[in-house]
Amino acid sequence: MSEAAIEIRDLVKTYAAQKNQPAKHALQGVSLDVPTGGIFGLLGPNGAGKSTMINIMAGLVNKTGGTVRIWGHDIDRDHRNGKLCIGIVPQEIVFDPFFTPFEVLENQAGMYGVAKTLRRSEALLRAVHLHDKRDAYARSLSGGMKRRLLIAKAMVHAPPILVLDEPTAGVDVELRRQLWELVSELNGQGVTVVLTTHYLEEAEQLCDRIAIINNGTLVTNQPTRELIAMARDKIVRVTLDRDLLAPPTDPLLAKAVLIDPRTLEITYDRDQTSAGQVLSVLQREGHTIQDVTTREADLEDVFVQLTMQQQAT
Repeated sequence: MSEAAIEIRDLVKTYAAQKNQPAKHALQGVSLDVPTGGIFGLLGPNGAGKSTMINIMAGLVNKTGGTVRIWGHDIDRDHRNGKLCIGIVPQEIVFDPFFTPFEVLENQAGMYGVAKTLRRSEALLRAVHLHDKRDAYARSLSGGMKRRLLIAKAMVHAPPILVLDEPTAGVDVELRRQLWELVSELNGQGVTVVLTTHYLEEAEQLCDRIAIINNGTLVTNQPTRELIAMARDKIVRVTLDRDLLAPPTDPLLAKAVLIDPRTLEITYDRDQTSAGQVLSVLQREGHTIQDVTTREADLEDVFVQLTMQQQAT
């Protein structure tokens, strides 16, 4: 096996023109590697091409061009072994609602040709904290339980790579936290995880490395810390002693927004300006500062900055 868990080279997917609609270029020559053993984030706005890429890896969509190798297996020349090395957790809930969780896992294991003596259905139900629901109808499970069952279903053949496509979409904060913990546990056991998400906080906390795609092209692929360090902006929130009708007009405060009549949020370029200079401007204009908090730019700020730059080119 090569060093990368997944290797993607010059991946292209073009959907043919339909009546009254031109051809759609979903992926336009994307190349990236997913390192073995980490949690890899794949981010991008709606329609960027994330799900298309995952569906190609899963064998659900035929690529137009390029190569994909999963755990060293080319999906064209060695499709069977490539598929055995990856588990896909889709966005949609896909299992028979009249089967029990145990039956769901047993049926899936049978489809992968896992011998009955080698099946791990009981252990997987314990791993995703569903063993007490072993014999309940799947339709009776809560939304979070169904998500966890999908993860167990993707792991029945013990793949070294797990791909989760928007796993926490539509679930509440507590269920998101539980799923984060489960993903981290699986990664701690040696599973390479690929995660697509719209929650940038999720990617920032979980992922070792993040790739951003937009309009079917790769915008960036970097370690998470390096990506966040790209942000030059810093944000200072100031509470003043009296109400303001509008933000101050000094050029240093060009990105100033009133949060409420006495609270001003100012964004500035930390390479050109300091917080002290920002506060000095306010004091020179006769404002008394009652409270100050600062915040470094986070992954959301970087995401917006990079995708806007890509759209402008």
